[in-house]
This record gives sequence, structure tokens and C-alpha cells, in this order.
Amino acid sequence: MKIVKLLIILIGILIMACSNQNNNPFFNEWDTPFQVPPFDQIEEAHYIPALMEGIDRENKEIDDIVNNSAPPTFENTIETFEASGQFLDKVSSVFNNIRGTNANDNLDKIATEFAPIRTKHNDDIKLNSKLFEKIKSVYDNADRNNLTIEQNTLLDKIYGDFIRNGANLTDEEKVELRKINEELSVLTLTFRQNVRNDGNEWKLVLKESDLIGLSQSIRLAAANIADERGNKDKWVITLDKPSWIPFLTYSERRDLREKVFTAYINRGNNNNEYDTKEIIPKIVNLRIKRANLLGYETHADYVLERSMAKTPENVYKLLNKLWKPALNRAKSEAYDLQSIIYKEGNNYKLEPWDWWYYAEKVRQDKYDLDDNELRPYFAVDNVRDGVFWLANQLFGITFEERTDLPKYYDQVKTFEVKEADGTHIGILYTDYFPRKGKGVGAWCSGFRYQSNRNGNWVHPVTINVGNFTSPVGGKPGLLSFDEVETLFHEFGHALHNLLRNRTYTNQIMPRDFVEFPSQIMENWASEPEVLKHYAIHYETGEPIPDELISKIQNASLHNQGFETIEYLAASFLDMDWHTLPDTGNWDALEFEKASMDRIGLIPEIIPRYNSYY
Repeated sequence: MKIVKLLIILIGILIMACSNQNNNPFFNEWDTPFQVPPFDQIEEAHYIPALMEGIDRENKEIDDIVNNSAPPTFENTIETFEASGQFLDKVSSVFNNIRGTNANDNLDKIATEFAPIRTKHNDDIKLNSKLFEKIKSVYDNADRNNLTIEQNTLLDKIYGDFIRNGANLTDEEKVELRKINEELSVLTLTFRQNVRNDGNEWKLVLKESDLIGLSQSIRLAAANIADERGNKDKWVITLDKPSWIPFLTYSERRDLREKVFTAYINRGNNNNEYDTKEIIPKIVNLRIKRANLLGYETHADYVLERSMAKTPENVYKLLNKLWKPALNRAKSEAYDLQSIIYKEGNNYKLEPWDWWYYAEKVRQDKYDLDDNELRPYFAVDNVRDGVFWLANQLFGITFEERTDLPKYYDQVKTFEVKEADGTHIGILYTDYFPRKGKGVGAWCSGFRYQSNRNGNWVHPVTINVGNFTSPVGGKPGLLSFDEVETLFHEFGHALHNLLRNRTYTNQIMPRDFVEFPSQIMENWASEPEVLKHYAIHYETGEPIPDELISKIQNASLHNQGFETIEYLAASFLDMDWHTLPDTGNWDALEFEKASMDRIGLIPEIIPRYNSYY
């Protein structure tokens, strides 16, 4: 790994020889509006020199703390440490966000080569005994009554971070921990890249006779993907959610539904260059070793210590409490779906790839609600403007689209967020549609986070990312209600980033608390008053009728057994992997089967997230 580091440094030197720091935007003050990243100036060649410079700068900042001859205080040790690494964070936030949304081979290569370097750098800090001595001195001797709640919490967190990252280990144990962390950094990155690449490369090319059951909008979307993928005059289904979910929901070709579903659940399990089955036990065993080395029985004990759940026992208690009623509900739903299969004159058994298709039939029959009837009311811009309106009603803030800010992709939109009096709050980027090289799912992240150190208010630059139904055939992106709820959910995370009022950037809240603001916002999506404001028919301009709102609310519990079991099964699987106390030669497929057999998962449903993706 020293060779890898040397190569990276040499690459950086060579690049910098060709392009000095003055030509690298990361080394200059950003003169863009609100100092957002100058995406139009940033090139791939800029990342390595800037990342390595970030490490050098943070090392010097740490040395200054260690070599300070003054007695350690909260101000000269804790606050100074918390403020270190800002240059590295600036570069990393841009690189990580771009790689998550616009990945390519070059960016993946940079990430793979830099991961062990960054890990070593982090270990150099957390295992720095002289630095820890100063932090411990402040922790042991601080006058807690003269510190604010935020300062006390920060002190506890930083001290705890050092303990949790091996500060109290012997020198021999620290060497072992460094080795584990380095291996994990490479393996976990490789795992994520393999899953993404395996999914991105798969496609199902259809001919016209394969389209039976698909609406015109689904056909147009598939034709558009075909053009993008080089299959002109054909139709293509991919493993992006807006493509495969509608196909499984409406396609009458059961054989093709099976192909698509099987491809989706087998990402990372195709015995090719992207296979993850051999990576999984390596990651699990390394996590076990690290947890044991740090004094924890299991990896789950280690992770949950900093959450509101606190212990694996508490997590299992909640999962078990929910499992039985949810499973009974799912079995009842499966019975209803099987009944439709028989009613239609078929004699096959319900399989996982049938669920979406027959669940939609139940929804239409039982609740008179058709997804295709709803979508015209959920044009993506209307939904987005709806959450903006809701935020205005709740918090008095406004959102103004800005067309003068640099963007990293044409479809991205940018908004300035303001207080009611016009005071600037921050910037929101929205990136809503799937494309090759973009990670699956939806998330919220940031290019810059709010802080207020020494009265220097830093305004946040946050980003909402989705993989929603794309505009096609002159129509806007028309969302399913599930996508609507996801947009509201992720916007809740964005609000959390935008409306924070804190001194320090350091995340001091429990990890599972982060979902609280997003869950609140998600629940607003189906409120009639809110629906009336954003659910506007994209052609007629008419608001959604009361009849449809009633149908949405009446159908709110439709398929909830299935959806709950999907999540719970994935949670049980995750916990079962990470409560293993001892290392072993694990076979991922066998382990997963045993885990699901233990909880009695019915074969018609699989975990939403399985081991190899």
C-alpha cells in the first residue's frame, strides 16, 4: 500500500507540474455567487493534487495543536481540532458528490487509490497519542458548568471518537487496527462500485410484441432509454427504479418480469468481475475483528452505541415486535394475490416477480385507484414547488430559482433559500433523474454545511438527489405517489441541513435521529390541504379532485404487509450479519437463507436489500 501511496503522490506531482495550483480552482477562493463550487472550472485532474494538499494542510493543523506549549483548553484544543481539515473537507465533498451522481472509470480509479491514503490519514490523527493526551486533559479537567450544552456535547463526542477509534490501544493493537481499517476502506468502496457497475451495465431490450400491458408513457420512457443506450427503434428496461418498477407493475409478460426482477436482485451475484460474494465475508470478518479489538462483542454493538437504539437487543426487540403482525398481513396479501391468479385461469404459484403486477390489480379493484390516473397530477416541478410552498407555510422561507450558478449536469436546478425578510439562508441543488453513472436510490448530501465559528456564519450548500421518472415525449416527469413521498422525505433532510443553527460543523446528534425531520416532511405529502396545492394536472391545470384524494387516503394501507416485511427482513439480515461475535468462513447465500428461514420469511417476498447489494 506504500507503493500505491507513492504512485498517487507521483501522479499528483506530475499533474501539478502540468497545471500549477493557480489553475486548480480548489486552491483559489471561489468567486462564484455564494461561493458555490465552480463546477464549470473543476476538472478530474484537479482532485488528486487538491486531496493531497488537504491532507498536508490538516497534518500541519494537527501538529500546531500538538506542539502548542500552552496548557490544553477547550478553545486551543477541542475547538481548534474541530475546525481542522476544512480544505480537505471542501475538496472531498465535491469529489464524493460528483462521484455519486456522475461516476466514471477515472473517478472510480481516483477513489480506489485515495481510499487507503485517506484511511491512513484518519488513523494518523485518531491514533496520535500526543493529540489524544491533550484532548483527554481537556475532557478530564474542563469546567463543564462554563461550557454550553453544544460545547459539552462536542467535547464528549470528540473524546469518544478517539476512544472508539483506538486511542487507548497498545502500539501493537494500533498496528493491527490500521491494517483492518485500510483493508475495509478498499473492500467497502469496491463493494459499492461493483454493485453500481453491475446494475448500470444490465439492460433488457424489447421488441414491440414484448410491450403488452405497458402504458404509452412507459413505452415512451423505454424508447427514450433505448435511444440513449444505442438501441434505436427498440425499447429498453434498466435497473433504475423508474424503469423496472413500472415494468413489473404492468407488463403482462410474466417471463420478462422474472428476467427483470432476477437481474435486479442479483446485482453483485453474477459470477463476473463485479461479483461481491467473496467480498462480503471479508468485510464481515474485518468488522468483527475491529469491534473485538476495540472492546465490543459485535460490530452492531460498536455502531449502535452512538445511536438512540443503543444496543442490538433493543433493535431486535423492536423488529420482533413488528414482525409477527406484519408477516400475518403479508400472508393475507399473498393469499389475495394468489386468488387473482387462480381467478384469471392460471395455475402457477405466486412468485416475487408477480407481486407488483397483482398488487396493482388489487389496488385498482379494491380501491378503484390506478397509478396511471394519479401520475398526471404529480409533475415533478409541481411536486417540488409543493414542498417549497409547504416549507414557506411552516417556516416562512422562500425558494428562488437561480440560473446563474455553475452546475455539474444540465438537468440539475439550483435555488436560493431565503428568510421571509430576504436574508440569505443557503443554496439547494436538485438532481432528480436517473442516468448512467449515478447511484441508485435517493439521498441528501451537502457541498458545504452550516457553521458559526467565532461569529463567522457559513451558509449551507445542500443537494437533493433522486432517480425519479424522467421527462419524455414532451411530457414532464410524472411521478408515482411513492416517488412523491420520497421527494418530500429527502427534502426534509435538505431542510435539516438548511435550517441548522449551530456553532460547529461536527455532527453531534445520534445517527438515527437524522431521519426524524425527513419522516415529518414525508407525512405531509398526503395531507389534503397540501395535495390541493401541488397536485395539479400537468395538462388541464386543475387541482386533484377530492375523490382522488379520498382514494389515496383509503389506499394508504394497501400492500403495507409486503412493504413492511421487505424492510424488516432486510433489517434482520443486517443485524444477523453484524451480531456475529466470531469470524468465520461465511457463504453469503447460505447465511442469508438461514437468516430468512429463522424469521419465517415467506418465499413470495425477499428482503428489500440482500447481502450482495
